[in-house]
Amino acid sequence: MKLVVLGGLEKLLLVGSFLTHIYCEEEVFGISGENFTFPVKADKKIEEAIWTKNKDKVAEWEGQNEPTYFNSLQSRSLLNKESGNLTIFKLENSDSGTYRLERFSSGKENGVFTFKLTVLDAPSTPQINCSLSGDYLTLTCEADFQKPLDYVWKITGRKTSTGPEVLIPKENVDTGGKATCFVTYLEIIKSSEIPLNQCFATYQGYRSQKRSRHGLIIACVVTSLFAGAGLIYMFRSMYGIS
Repeated sequence: MKLVVLGGLEKLLLVGSFLTHIYCEEEVFGISGENFTFPVKADKKIEEAIWTKNKDKVAEWEGQNEPTYFNSLQSRSLLNKESGNLTIFKLENSDSGTYRLERFSSGKENGVFTFKLTVLDAPSTPQINCSLSGDYLTLTCEADFQKPLDYVWKITGRKTSTGPEVLIPKENVDTGGKATCFVTYLEIIKSSEIPLNQCFATYQGYRSQKRSRHGLIIACVVTSLFAGAGLIYMFRSMYGIS
């Protein structure tokens, strides 16, 4: 048996040839009910493109022909002839899966791309809560979603902060204004707003309720003292105790 010893250049060519057939899987996310385009770029003109989902063909284009679509993507997808990318309209949860694009130029392979698509439910409408503590008004924005969200606040029409929580000194609060919280993910934007005087009304109502409760307790104590004194006076009068 004859052994063939490869030189440095031959080894590099062999490794390079092997690596061209190893492709990384890119994880991507879409929102249910929205459109989604796989992020594919073309560095030169292509002549053929084949898309598969979980190894089943879903779109194909070759030469001068129009693209052909299969299965659930027949009436809600578009294959770009220049880059080979695929757009799915009105995503459904069942669109989640592993997608693979094979492109060809002049009969030769011109890139293989693999994507793992996960379809997520849209973020919920955010809820704003407010509280007063010390010298600050605290506003908190919350929304249900499976991935991290971007937050932007507008206080009385001005962008003031990012993040789910914002603190405002009480003396700087315009009680005639509003606070609006925007949550974003990809192209999805949802928002909620709250009148700032509502935060102070809740606080004042609580304080008023607290004062009323204290006043009621004091009134009960005073009434009890007077009632007790009256009973003692009657008892002494009945038995002639001076």
